[in-house]
Amino acid sequence: MGGKVIAVNRKARHDYFVLETYETGIELFGTEVKSLRAGAVNLKDSWCSINGGELFVMGMHISPYEKGNIFNRDPLRVRKLLMHKKEIMRLFGTIKQESYTLIPLSLYFKGSRVKLEMGLCKGKKLHDKREDMAKRDAKREMDRALKERNR
Repeated sequence: MGGKVIAVNRKARHDYFVLETYETGIELFGTEVKSLRAGAVNLKDSWCSINGGELFVMGMHISPYEKGNIFNRDPLRVRKLLMHKKEIMRLFGTIKQESYTLIPLSLYFKGSRVKLEMGLCKGKKLHDKREDMAKRDAKREMDRALKERNR
């Protein structure tokens, strides 16, 4: 991931195991890009799907640009992701066989272009989430103890 980060989907890493990440381009209109520069985007409940050999992102909310008037688009419209056909077909096979999900992890600028980091994910069960929280708490306690000891 390079460039200025626009938004990160923190909930994705909490709810899913991220197995692989992919960088994709995204098809946007001018007012949407201006809105992204202002940071008006929400990836929280978004997901990606493959329809007809093409990759799409659904549920991604880009707020309408204030000065966009008639050029503004629907904030929740389906947006096409740009990826090589061979990669899309390989992902499609993996998703169908293993029952994985494609989740947007972050949105960022790479030069003047907007890129979306997408993860091939497997859902976490409740006990997996609890285990992660316990590990995080234990690490925090160890760091705290080391910091106290080094004073």
